[in-house]
Amino acid sequence: MAARRKSEQDRKRPNLHVKKGDTVKVIAGKDKGAEGKIIKVLREEQRVIVEGVNRIKKHTKVVDQGGRAGNTGGIITTEAPIHVSNVMLVEGDGVTRVGHKRVEVTKRRPDGSEYTSTRSVRISRKTGKEI
Repeated sequence: MAARRKSEQDRKRPNLHVKKGDTVKVIAGKDKGAEGKIIKVLREEQRVIVEGVNRIKKHTKVVDQGGRAGNTGGIITTEAPIHVSNVMLVEGDGVTRVGHKRVEVTKRRPDGSEYTSTRSVRISRKTGKEI
């Protein structure tokens, strides 16, 4: 089997230990100790936007495009991205590091026959359970 060469774009994008929808706890910075759900993951910048964490005030201009297209402007409070190294995944009542494990799964071909294969799953380093 020929080894797949990683393209230049694949090498620049690091794999992160958290995904959208995960509940995380902030372990460093001004919001240390806060918990929230990940709204968005910015893989290229290695940053995440967490609900209710790192809130900033953003000044917006009045845009007059007529009708409903324009916005009224003013000051909007929104979440800013924080670095992924400053968050840890929440599992149960505490936080845990994330590991990966290959598990065997049964897959089905379009013709109906089945075969076994492996897939990667995230596991909790604290308990060893699948996340």
